[in-house]
Amino acid sequence: MMRARDQATTPPRTARYVIDGRPVDPPALANGLYIVATPIGNLRDITLRALDVLAATDLIACEDTRITRRLIDHYGITTPLTPYHEHNAAAARPKLLTRLAAGASLALVSDAGTPLISDPGFKLVRAARDAGHTVTALPGPSAVLAALSICGLPTDRFFFEGFLPSKPLQRRARIAELKRLPATLVLYEGGSRVAACLADLAAELGPRAAALCRELTKLHEEVRRGDLNALAAHYAGDAETRGEFVIVVAPPDERLAESIDIDTLLRDALGRLSVKEAVAEIAAVTGQPRREVYQRALTLSKDLALSKDEGFRDD
Repeated sequence: MMRARDQATTPPRTARYVIDGRPVDPPALANGLYIVATPIGNLRDITLRALDVLAATDLIACEDTRITRRLIDHYGITTPLTPYHEHNAAAARPKLLTRLAAGASLALVSDAGTPLISDPGFKLVRAARDAGHTVTALPGPSAVLAALSICGLPTDRFFFEGFLPSKPLQRRARIAELKRLPATLVLYEGGSRVAACLADLAAELGPRAAALCRELTKLHEEVRRGDLNALAAHYAGDAETRGEFVIVVAPPDERLAESIDIDTLLRDALGRLSVKEAVAEIAAVTGQPRREVYQRALTLSKDLALSKDEGFRDD
């Protein structure tokens, strides 16, 4: 058992990392929260700035310490890890904020890619900012952008949905809501559900062009392109479904996009949201001027007796 005298003489941790066999001493790190993107597969996709921060920070908060441990061990980083995920966030967040208030630096990472993109963390960022702490982004790998860059589908306007509902009826309903979005759709899916997801996408969206990106940047990376019907048929068979998928679906035909029924979309939105929120959502979805959507929303809300206007102003 370590005695108090031995504890007092324990040398402090060395802030250092090793790259290609060469040790690097990173610069000192200021107090604050650092949002650090990490590789989605290939460990060499880490940025030098990310290594600087991960080695120099006082603590790394991560979804799964086992996964992050593989990354930091690869680069000889000895910074302590602490779990921060959706199941422990409520209890862990105050402790992390206390560390920040005491002058510590803290790095937040997800299992892979950019934190907060379909991962927990926004409440920690919000709380840190509200408490006056500096929050710094370290951009880097992202499965969303990686898939968009290689799939050969329009990238001028895209909508990131993340994971669709796991239950079939809810999944089909959500796809129906996304059907008229005049933008490329980007979805995440796991191998166990990718076939069912593709079948529902094909049923609701028809033969749109799409791409399946599997295990991006990893040893068995695969990108398969085709229309949704063909892709659904392929993955309904004996196709390889191990790993993680990004599904990219082309936007609807321009003629369909031009024929969007604003009233139908607004009625649905007004059933869920206030007038102000509904206008913001439909204006974003359709690209129509906010003032025009607002005027139509006022008329519909009166007809439907659903007026919930919260003082909308056309800014």
